[in-house]
Amino acid sequence: MRAAMVRLRWLLPGLGVKRWLVLALAGVVLLVNGVDRWMVAEGLRFHVNEVIDGIVDDYMQPSYLAYIFAALGVLLTVIGIRMWLRAIVRATLVRGATGSLVDTLLGMRLNQGYKIVAVGGGTGLSTLLRGLKRHTSNLTAIVTVSDDGGSSGRLQKELGVLPPGDVRNCLVALADDEAMVTELFGYRFSDGEGLSGHSFGNLFLAAMTGITGNFDIAIKQSSRVLNIVGRVLPATLATVRLCARLTDGTIIEGETNISSAHAPIERVYFDTPRVDPLDEVIEAIRDADAIVLGPGSLYTSILPNLMVDRIAKEIESTPAVKIYVCNVMTQPGETDAMTASEHARKLLENARARVCDYVVVNDRPPQRLLQAYAIEGQVPVVADTAKIEAMGLRAIRAQVISETDTVRHDPGRLAETVVDVIAGEVARRASFVRPARDYERAAASR
Repeated sequence: MRAAMVRLRWLLPGLGVKRWLVLALAGVVLLVNGVDRWMVAEGLRFHVNEVIDGIVDDYMQPSYLAYIFAALGVLLTVIGIRMWLRAIVRATLVRGATGSLVDTLLGMRLNQGYKIVAVGGGTGLSTLLRGLKRHTSNLTAIVTVSDDGGSSGRLQKELGVLPPGDVRNCLVALADDEAMVTELFGYRFSDGEGLSGHSFGNLFLAAMTGITGNFDIAIKQSSRVLNIVGRVLPATLATVRLCARLTDGTIIEGETNISSAHAPIERVYFDTPRVDPLDEVIEAIRDADAIVLGPGSLYTSILPNLMVDRIAKEIESTPAVKIYVCNVMTQPGETDAMTASEHARKLLENARARVCDYVVVNDRPPQRLLQAYAIEGQVPVVADTAKIEAMGLRAIRAQVISETDTVRHDPGRLAETVVDVIAGEVARRASFVRPARDYERAAASR
């Protein structure tokens, strides 16, 4: 069964093989016909059909010859082209590369995908990456490093390493063998002095940091070990502490304490006056076809990345398609009763830059788990798209969730929506030509 499924992968769209196979078959037919016509034109009384018929006429019924030879011709052509492609791919693969021909062709298709930079943290960012890796391998995840709770917070305090939790989630989502890595990296020690509560993935990244002496190098080495699609970058290598100012003037310090806010959050910031970004983060933003913010906690997963110096301004100035994926449910203490437009407004206000042009909102509220979430003080985020449009943003309504034990974005649906938005904007820009005087006016204003 498994072998049959592997063979059926040849039928997947986008491999760029089937169209050329049909073209090759047409070429074979035209070649044979052309040779036959040339022989007739030269006066040679030699016909391929007559020769073959003369050989097999005594052994087969003539009425079946057309079907038999057609099927045999297709089979031999397919086998020949497949072996030819295999030989070419084997000759061009780098030493040590493994995988089937289909895997290679799929990889070639993904290499031609959009350059997408995903910004955020928590489980939301890893959910998005899990879906996007099926569309492109040109992925860069920019991850917050302000987490100070749980295993990540303990490792930061005890070992001085940056919080590895959100980075670990992204590495797992982008790993080649995701199922195995998820089980391994997600394993949490239930006992043992000093080990209890820690996940293996966090300890692995902490150990790699100790070996390499640098957190971003540790991520790169871990990425190689896990053979991930794309790359994962921390927004900064600085040790930061996230703070929040509430509307009543209260200051809350520490990411884990922000969710217990007793009043609406006015803005978030770092206790360090200047936080430099990783150089690769700025390069990735400038080179991107699209920037996707979220999904994830507005104040503790997305905005901490934009608090790093230059990142928000670089996103604003890039010509890339800018998309904000709004949360499905409100978060107690952070976004109580906030609508989708209020999420977008707070995002722009705190970033102090136009970091999005599109806002993706869930079009169909969850049904089964509403009561369970209501007990926790969470309700569906209202998709007030008219107010989003009034802000000069484009609202994209789509069914992007799945309900299991929780209500979360569905990786496949969300990724398809994001890629469709990117493709639509790219097509629109390709067909849009401004008058020359508009270019001159734009250049003069700069």
